[in-house]
Amino acid sequence: MCRSFALAHGIIELSSTHLREIMKKASGCNTFWLRSMVALLGGVMMVAAAFGQGYLQNKDFQHFLSDMENKHHFNRSELVMLFAEVQRQDRIIELMMSPAERTKTWGEYRPIFVNQMGIDRGTAFWAEHHETLMAASRQYNVPPEIIVAIIGVETRYGRIKGSFRVIDALTTLAFSYPPRAEFFREELGHFLLLKREHGLPLERVKGSYAGAMGYPQFIPSSYRSYAVDFNQDGRTDLVNSVEDAIGSVGHYFQRHGWQANKVVVRQVSLSAAGQEPGVAALANNSREPNTTVAALRKAGLQGLDTFPGDLPAALFRFDNDGSIEYWAGFENFYVITRYNHSRLYALAVYQLAEVLRDARQKNGAD
Repeated sequence: MCRSFALAHGIIELSSTHLREIMKKASGCNTFWLRSMVALLGGVMMVAAAFGQGYLQNKDFQHFLSDMENKHHFNRSELVMLFAEVQRQDRIIELMMSPAERTKTWGEYRPIFVNQMGIDRGTAFWAEHHETLMAASRQYNVPPEIIVAIIGVETRYGRIKGSFRVIDALTTLAFSYPPRAEFFREELGHFLLLKREHGLPLERVKGSYAGAMGYPQFIPSSYRSYAVDFNQDGRTDLVNSVEDAIGSVGHYFQRHGWQANKVVVRQVSLSAAGQEPGVAALANNSREPNTTVAALRKAGLQGLDTFPGDLPAALFRFDNDGSIEYWAGFENFYVITRYNHSRLYALAVYQLAEVLRDARQKNGAD
């Protein structure tokens, strides 16, 4: 007996074995549309087979689909069709295990971003988008040089937005990278919601190996929470709109507690009375300013005379080609690390921002 609706319903979610059985039964069916549908879906399943080896038959992935279906009212079959083209990327896992922030010293890391090409391109970017940067700076009370430096470090001012499909990256990390699988499953869910909310063809968008996208490299949860339609064209598009990217970076920093006209970080040095082992024990304990300027002075660090003793601070130790640098980071430095947790990243952003501001002032720009 040819049971058209029973055969058609849910066919995409069946295993390849079940599909072959159905196709065999359907081969003698006189219902033309059903035979056509089965043939078409058979092709879809063959496309999905390679992916299915890794994820479609994965229990965690199935639970993820159920959550998106039950909590957010996605169509399960449509999700399966979407993920049929997703591919596991082993290179992404390799990169996650050895990011530059963990494998490079400060002496190796700094020149990647603070160099003449970066300065030239940064000042050109600033000049081209001056009005937008000033508008964002006024609205969010964040210096334009910080916004420019973030976009410079993240994507070389939009030139390098990433080479991995974001959906591939997030799925790979969500189901093939146990150390942070829970986090990336949440981000994958945000990605699907973002795609639906903004109507953007995000399944084709390329980004970083960690699933960040656009000029400012926002991960999906940040995109949904902090991205703004700064050019007011009715779309919040961080992939193609530099205006939206500039405004969104300013908004992100404002929402994370940037303090206007306050100190970010200061280099300090060890006094003659200071002891390297004792000071080193204070360093790199926390991104948050969890000690005070007075405590750093007591430990033998100098260069903080103009700061009140009760000002919260954190101490960071950097290896600059064999020589040791100590830096006192304050609340605004912590805010930069909210964008990327690496202290190397935060100091590179700060130093690039300072150099860009100085270069612009030297050229007589306002």
